Amino acid sequence: MICLYVDDLIYAETSKDMIAEFKNAARKEFEMSDIRLIKYFLGIQVKRSLGEISISQEKYVADLFKIFNMSECKPIISFMAANKKLQQNDGVAKMDSKIFQSLVGSLIYLTNLRPDILFSVSIISRFMEDLNKIHFTAIKRIMRYL
Repeated sequence: MICLYVDDLIYAETSKDMIAEFKNAARKEFEMSDIRLIKYFLGIQVKRSLGEISISQEKYVADLFKIFNMSECKPIISFMAANKKLQQNDGVAKMDSKIFQSLVGSLIYLTNLRPDILFSVSIISRFMEDLNKIHFTAIKRIMRYL
């Protein structure tokens, strides 16, 4: 199995001979460096234990908290406020949407392994062009849930 993303390549096979043959053939065609076993790729951590491989985005989430200055936020147990309907034109002061768009994009990527936040992220992504403080509070709530 071979996975290619831009200039990064991951390969796996059940035969060590086949892997060695593939690496030799690839090195003849391309300049490559071999980092051995994968640990982190495209925001996904790969961990191995006895006969098991698991993936997570813990580091990706921790990096998001640092980037968006939320490392000290208090966690909550729900990702959406009950009985709160988000609206486009609700009379609340508008905000600059660049940070919001970046955060929503990061959360959309995170939904690959966190389907629990998929619905709330899809709701909040509807307001990327016309952001106000209520929308920003809703996205911060999702972060606090994480």
